[in-house]
Amino acid sequence: MELAERVLRAIWQVLVLMAPFLLLGFTVAGMVSVILSPAWVRRHMGGRGFWQVVKAALLGIPLPLCSCGVVPVAMSLRQQGAGRGAVVSFLAATPQTGADSIIATYAILGPVITLFRVLAALVSGILAGSLILAAYPLENSDVVAPEPACTCEKPRVPVWRRMMRFGWITLPRDIARPLLLGLVLSGVLTALVPDGFFGGHLLPGWSGYGMALLVGVPLYVCSTASIPLAASFVAMGASPGAAMVFLIAGPATNPAMLTSIWSRIGKAGTGLYLLAIAGTAVAFGWLLDHAFPDALAAVPVLRDRCAACTTEWWGIASAVVLLGLLAPAWWPEKRESR
Repeated sequence: MELAERVLRAIWQVLVLMAPFLLLGFTVAGMVSVILSPAWVRRHMGGRGFWQVVKAALLGIPLPLCSCGVVPVAMSLRQQGAGRGAVVSFLAATPQTGADSIIATYAILGPVITLFRVLAALVSGILAGSLILAAYPLENSDVVAPEPACTCEKPRVPVWRRMMRFGWITLPRDIARPLLLGLVLSGVLTALVPDGFFGGHLLPGWSGYGMALLVGVPLYVCSTASIPLAASFVAMGASPGAAMVFLIAGPATNPAMLTSIWSRIGKAGTGLYLLAIAGTAVAFGWLLDHAFPDALAAVPVLRDRCAACTTEWWGIASAVVLLGLLAPAWWPEKRESR
């Protein structure tokens, strides 16, 4: 009984700490979804070449799409005429970040890791897309011409309603299950595993980065859900660089996503994609550990901060609101009547 109470308390502490920033992130993500609509993204990712690869990575960073949700969007871009390089760049950069996860990363892991996470998403996207450009220099034959746009009249939905619907309904529903799973796992690890447990095992170096890759690549975890897990790893003694490797590899890879890439891009393209993600993850993890040895001091300590935040009314209220937004993911979505 005491063990269960300790686990539940740890889960609640992590939830209260993240909730206000997630609510802010959902609101910003709703604004981004209106500003950077799929049609706008398609217009700016047309054509082929290195500049399109760079634009695809830049456009993907703020979009709040998880590693499975980004696949249909990327395949739609492919059908609209975007080249393989731009599509793979978009696939690599988008699931690693998002407006909501950037804000939550800053709150939980501090400014240094947040900056590294955004830069890693950009670099991995450009690297993956460039490798695909080099491997498929003459790819044009399988691009499908876009269908003519529908000219029928459609009722116009106010911008604020579209923004709030995406940020406070669609996005929470999409990430609810992996996010709650990440919170539960983080709470369990925080409650059961002592501080410093990984000390001496996940220190800066190949062993720590390799272990983080082995955990992150096959695990389905969205960019937001990976944050409390990475924070728990750091609290247990993992180096910030190892946590960074997990933050990059976890959201950018999972079996379902890799299967989709394999079927559309090919075996060689999938291998290059994994090489770009793994190489960027290890490089940024090593750079974080060696160029910023004091990065650990900027990471908020979960137990210390949560002990205070659980008594703040705004943290508790935010947690209740967040749970209310995530709850609809457990029942079927009603189809709108036409």
